[in-house]
Amino acid sequence: MRKRFVLLAVLLLCCFMAGVSEAANYRVNIATATTGGAYYPIGNAMAQIWQTNIPGVRASAQSTAGTPQNIELMQNGEVQVAMGQNGICLYAYEASGTYTGKTPYKAERGMFSLYPNVMQWIVRPKLGIKSVADLKGKRIVPGQVASATEINSREMLEAYGLNYQKDKGEVTVTAEYLGYNEAADQMKNEQLDATHIAGGVPTAAVIDMLSSEAGVLLSMEPDKIKIICDKYPWYFPFTIPANTYPKQSEPVQTIALANILFTDASQPDELIYLLTKATYDYHADMVLGHSATEYTTLENAFNGMTIPFHPGSIKYFEEKGLKVPDNLRP
Repeated sequence: MRKRFVLLAVLLLCCFMAGVSEAANYRVNIATATTGGAYYPIGNAMAQIWQTNIPGVRASAQSTAGTPQNIELMQNGEVQVAMGQNGICLYAYEASGTYTGKTPYKAERGMFSLYPNVMQWIVRPKLGIKSVADLKGKRIVPGQVASATEINSREMLEAYGLNYQKDKGEVTVTAEYLGYNEAADQMKNEQLDATHIAGGVPTAAVIDMLSSEAGVLLSMEPDKIKIICDKYPWYFPFTIPANTYPKQSEPVQTIALANILFTDASQPDELIYLLTKATYDYHADMVLGHSATEYTTLENAFNGMTIPFHPGSIKYFEEKGLKVPDNLRP
């Protein structure tokens, strides 16, 4: 009888330990964007930080078409963490804008703000293009189909009375839907007149085009910047300083919005707390992945956040003495 009792006790202990072990191990897949932008190297840096410094976490970064696909992957449970533009994330949360008519994604949760996502128009230097208005009749890349970059292009071109969508009226611009690296290659081969790239500065694909003299950066006029920012308030004016890129001797006036890290309400509080903490604890390692993340500090954690925070991130912020605004609590 005693032997049976001991055996039962050992079996129960083994089951308990197995449960503890399972609960302490997490598989984290982070959705980023195309390899030519800033999301992908930043996502890889984050995955490395998490896997190296959080016991029981296995993490990897996944290349995607950008924010809309990332939202879809999150809703389908295929990723645990994702990067996204704040305006598109808000559209999905509210079922507004490009998500009008869809079911609101009310389980979408923010983790923290990353860095400004800068709108960058690059044009072929020999075409005499001085304004976005001059893109009329030209062949451009607005981004990949239904990507956040492509949505940004629509919102900006609208301010200039330009359109490339056949179901939205007169087509005044011809669009090719490509990723950043593919667009850069076609610009170098003179198969395109212009491309729009949204990303943290400096962006690899922009460096490629400017260093090879295949393109130059285009400034936007102050009145057009105001029109866009007034209609879509998550945008804000942004200056790309001179010499940010090769052969860029003058500052460039454009707009930007906030990139955020987001997750789903179903993700465990413990996991999101640990991921948030490790990102800030090892901030220097993330900056090595991409210099845009110098902006990713606790002081900027709330900037541009448009959806409620996950409780795991809230726990970390409050430990660090930050007060989370009521409108950003779930």
